[in-house]
Amino acid sequence: MDYKNGLSDRRHPAPTPVSLLDENGRAVFGTFDKEFQHIDLMKIKDQSFLPDFMNWFRYSEWEAVEVNFTDCVLLTAICFMGILTTGVTCVYDKKTGELLSWDKTYVLSRKVKLAGTLINGDTSSLNDKDFTFRCVNNFERGEAHVTGFAGNKKCGNVIYDINLKRECLPSVVSIPFGDNKPLYTQKDVFSAKGFLEVNGKRYDCGSGTVAIIDDHKGYYPRRMHYDWVTTMGKKTVDGKEQYFGVNLTRNQSINQVDFNENLIWFEGKSSRLPPVRFEHISYNEWKVRDVYGMVDVDIHIKNRYIRRIKASPVMNIKYHIVYGELSGYVMDEQGNKWSLDGMAAIGEDKSMLY
Repeated sequence: MDYKNGLSDRRHPAPTPVSLLDENGRAVFGTFDKEFQHIDLMKIKDQSFLPDFMNWFRYSEWEAVEVNFTDCVLLTAICFMGILTTGVTCVYDKKTGELLSWDKTYVLSRKVKLAGTLINGDTSSLNDKDFTFRCVNNFERGEAHVTGFAGNKKCGNVIYDINLKRECLPSVVSIPFGDNKPLYTQKDVFSAKGFLEVNGKRYDCGSGTVAIIDDHKGYYPRRMHYDWVTTMGKKTVDGKEQYFGVNLTRNQSINQVDFNENLIWFEGKSSRLPPVRFEHISYNEWKVRDVYGMVDVDIHIKNRYIRRIKASPVMNIKYHIVYGELSGYVMDEQGNKWSLDGMAAIGEDKSMLY
């Protein structure tokens, strides 16, 4: 089977328009080469049967930062989702499998502020007495700065202060979930300088510390589901140690071939991957495959953060963030296979009625 049949030309990055919405309130869809100067998806027209002034009720957005240290993984994020706003910070110990987590959930709160763009110092933030998050975005020069604190009786205290520098080409996509129902996301791979401290134990960023920022905005169907996994680190490429990452997602894109976010990051380039499917073999073993043999990945889950909100029939949220290791490979567009054996796995399994 010719694997290149699964690689759409529409997945080559096109020049990014100034705005994600045109003058008629309609979204542009595709893969793009840099940050949008204007996003403002709240102003979209006719994204559902609901009147436009209720867009806020259906709208979701978050900014998440994942940092892969030698011994642990930090994930920290804030999210707006209609009537709910949340913050979560997790630290996964790769040696022991221990997972510590801190989270906050608010109803109709203004404590959470998501950056409108990723440029010119636009900032995402949450400020509470026992949970803070702040990410200052200067992606126009390939930089970001994330700081935060969290504390609770169960897991103790965590603090982090990390400067990030982009090392690979950005992944910027706008995916249709309907006629004018977009899901935008930008993901970037960064080197990191700074520290993470958990209950007095300090982890300094080293030359092998690699991070990803995930900026995410859009409109999901009332019944939604997605699976996602990522990894980041370094590989020897063309005889040189380089930054490397993989992103694999299956969501509700109405055209998986032309509109997905599956790719391999290399320094100075990226390589498209075709649509994939996730199979949950068991609670702690997932498989990710495509039909062309470019993706053959197993996810070995060691621990997970679980969040359940059930107010049936109005709302039902099942959200798992999983941590563990990968095995298998991904293949680039030139037919080279890249082993993922032993690389850190960070993933999500999210189902929602909302």
